[in-house]
Amino acid sequence: MKNWKKLVVFLLTFCILLQITGCGVRETKKENGKLTIVTTVFAEYDFLRNIAGDLVNLEMLLLPGADLHTFDPTPKDIVKVQEADLFVTIGGESDAWSDKIIESVDNENLQVFRLMDCVDLVEEELVEGMEAEEEEADHDTIEEKEFDEHVWTSPKNAVIIVENMRDTLCRMDSKNASSYQKNAGQYISRLKALDKEFAEVIGGGKRREIVVADRFPFRYFADAYDVEYYAAFPGCSTQTGASAETIAFLIQKVKEDGIPVVFHMELSSEQMCNTICDETGAKKAQLNAVHNISRQDFEKGIGYLDFMWDNIEVLKEALY
Repeated sequence: MKNWKKLVVFLLTFCILLQITGCGVRETKKENGKLTIVTTVFAEYDFLRNIAGDLVNLEMLLLPGADLHTFDPTPKDIVKVQEADLFVTIGGESDAWSDKIIESVDNENLQVFRLMDCVDLVEEELVEGMEAEEEEADHDTIEEKEFDEHVWTSPKNAVIIVENMRDTLCRMDSKNASSYQKNAGQYISRLKALDKEFAEVIGGGKRREIVVADRFPFRYFADAYDVEYYAAFPGCSTQTGASAETIAFLIQKVKEDGIPVVFHMELSSEQMCNTICDETGAKKAQLNAVHNISRQDFEKGIGYLDFMWDNIEVLKEALY
């Protein structure tokens, strides 16, 4: 509730700003003749910079190093969306605040692109040993379907998302359509090569099982390559501390199945992973979900493909 109260304050602030500035915001739009695009998370941002390059003005609301699950938009963020031609979101609960922004802005020309509209969705699932959200565990109520939001973790889905982004840009900015098509074509070729490598590496392993001592935002990836997994929490869980029972289960699973590598995801606490590795002798490694990256990596220009190729290398250790 605190987050929503903050958002209400931000929206009221923005409404006052609009009353003061009138149509000033619209007068500065497309000042350099380029589309202005605002994204919520890094995967969206990186796909678009590979498709559009410097042909668009591109910004990301989630600062490098920040956690989307605790993100609060500021009045400045709302102004960015107000000035945009295209707003790109995941379309799920983790960036549900984006819908409030969309409803509040006075920009009838704003177009919205949601990643979850591009692909076939799968529901969040609780596998053996995994902890449910506390409210789910404590209340005996009829639950609505909760879809996994991390649709980009499968390169197969990434291809579909990029194709849809390309088509959207071509419709909005036809004069640069040939460049968008060329850039997207080159990037899709690289995504397909990545997909092929994942299939060969995972298919050639002596096991198809991984343990992630963290949240598990890799459901689409696991489904795409038929990978069995065990983890502490579902991908969209807000919990960070696992129970003793969950940790004990994962330790036992690593020992019983001879798992050589235990994974954690980027930008999260490695404490649980350290504990399990200490107890089992397994090696610790990072499996990248690419929802966000560190400030240092962002400034180096490291992208989705780089992180996914890193995933291939650590999976070779875990599966062979």
